[in-house]
Amino acid sequence: MTRYLLAVFVMLFPHFSFAGELNGATLSLYWGIPFVGILLSIALCPLCLPNLWHHHFGKIIWVWVLLFVIPFAHHFGLLLLVYTISHSILEEFIPFILLLLALFTVSGGILIKGNLQGTPKLNVTLLAIGTLLASIMGTTGAAMLLIRPLIRANDQRRHQVHVVIFFIFLVANIGGGLTPLGDPPLFIGFLKGVDFFWTVGHMLLPVFISSAILLILFYAIDSYYYRREDNISVEDPTPTDNRLQLKGKINLLLLVAIIGCVLLSGFWQSSLELKVLGATLSLSNLVRDLLLFAITLISLCVTSKSIRVENQFNWEPILEVAKLFVGIFITIVPVLAILRAGQQGDLASITELVTDHHGEPINLMYFWLTGLLSGFLDNAPTYLVFFNLAAGDAGLLMTELAKTLLAISMGSVFMGALTYIGNAPNFMIKSIATQHHIVMPGFFGYMKWSFSILLPVFILLALIFF
Repeated sequence: MTRYLLAVFVMLFPHFSFAGELNGATLSLYWGIPFVGILLSIALCPLCLPNLWHHHFGKIIWVWVLLFVIPFAHHFGLLLLVYTISHSILEEFIPFILLLLALFTVSGGILIKGNLQGTPKLNVTLLAIGTLLASIMGTTGAAMLLIRPLIRANDQRRHQVHVVIFFIFLVANIGGGLTPLGDPPLFIGFLKGVDFFWTVGHMLLPVFISSAILLILFYAIDSYYYRREDNISVEDPTPTDNRLQLKGKINLLLLVAIIGCVLLSGFWQSSLELKVLGATLSLSNLVRDLLLFAITLISLCVTSKSIRVENQFNWEPILEVAKLFVGIFITIVPVLAILRAGQQGDLASITELVTDHHGEPINLMYFWLTGLLSGFLDNAPTYLVFFNLAAGDAGLLMTELAKTLLAISMGSVFMGALTYIGNAPNFMIKSIATQHHIVMPGFFGYMKWSFSILLPVFILLALIFF
């Protein structure tokens, strides 16, 4: 079918060629305006125009996409537009959203219930478990598995926002720093040749230090708020049976299957490829994506509807992430292209900051720049940009430039927690919390929490490791 569609396309556009790539050295920073517009819309519209944003945020995102697509097509032509969008959607967005969809659906079919009382001891225990699971089943999988039980355990408390925020810090971001399975940037490094156990060995201490500090700090803050509660009951009114129960156990096997699919695409590199509108789809990645979609359907079929009802499962969080990130993936392309251009691009001043006058990498700057950009751009492509900027050779980066690779890895994973858009699970957690009537802070309100709590931790890590 694809062959016939391409034949029709070639007949309609006989001069169209799929060779070529966006040259960041020729791009002005003005091409980044739609991307910045999306970020500002996410930040400001919920505060200034909450009703409009709630009902029409998808349309607002598409307005910014069109403000990028139409001028781009006029200036560069249909060839480069199709190549750029197809590459972004087919090679990056669809695999990204299929993995999130599978993890979201499967984890939503697992119900943990019982008399879970949201005490500081229980909360810090759940956060610690989630932090450990994040590197095993990914930040999205661990977050989707535990966020609902955590919210239910604290449903009688007035002060819940800090619990969700620390959950984002630890489970949705920092906890995923131990293995390539944990967070997309590290998985990209794995696909580029970074050894699985190099990541485990070098990231173990940074993850342990930051997690320990944040868990201790959370326990102190949660204890303070808990003492101010005056309506805590000793019994959780939600479950009818006070015994701790785990339902939907079949989905645990499906979670293992998801992990297997991700590992499969990393270890099995097929030479067979499919070219679609300029995008290159390898057989191993296609098989992975098809299996992830099949696992999603299997979970929907084998999970009791009552489990999803008790979990208050619905599709709104994943739909919100899909609408927001499809716009981000499309409009971010020129920004990343300018960064990739290095000294020849309009962001040369940034690349100059990470190299000294002898041409040696400045690891401290790699840590901060990779991190801060990951907080506002998607952390996976940001990791890739600085990975290539440093050397692009996994063997060299794991040996002579090990500190540089560590800086890039720590920055991209840890600082994804700085904003709601730094890592996809952040927004999903916020959406689920909002559905449970927790009044989460807006974009800048969240940043007040993240910058005041996380920046001192990151400064400490910088002093220790760089």
